[in-house]
Amino acid sequence: MPDEIVRKARVSIRGDTDVVVACQKGRALAARLGFSSDDQVVVVIAISEVTRNIVRYAQTGEITLDLIRRGDRCGIVVVARDEGPGIPDIEQALQDGYSTGGGLGVGLSGAKRLMDEFEIVSTVGKGTTIEMRKWKR
Repeated sequence: MPDEIVRKARVSIRGDTDVVVACQKGRALAARLGFSSDDQVVVVIAISEVTRNIVRYAQTGEITLDLIRRGDRCGIVVVARDEGPGIPDIEQALQDGYSTGGGLGVGLSGAKRLMDEFEIVSTVGKGTTIEMRKWKR
């Protein structure tokens, strides 16, 4: 059975205010789907990490928040896209403690751990797309 995906929100990311808006929309969608309070927070943290990376490294991008249904399961799909510098070594970027921006190096790896599914595609000089899914328990 193919996944059914319904677009719920799209946020252009250009600064910290947009990060907050994306997080609020993600939490609201998780709440509407009946996610636990803990899982709502998990979704917000993952959204915050990937959108802050857009602001830090690419300056602009977008995030989409979609409802997904697979059989009798439902969840949230978060897609973050930018046309920034790209990530030369994705495997290294996903290691705890690795940072090119002076941070703690837990953003991408943390988002990956928090979500149920995580995929990243990046091309140097063209940008990065991250797709994350969290299923309602």
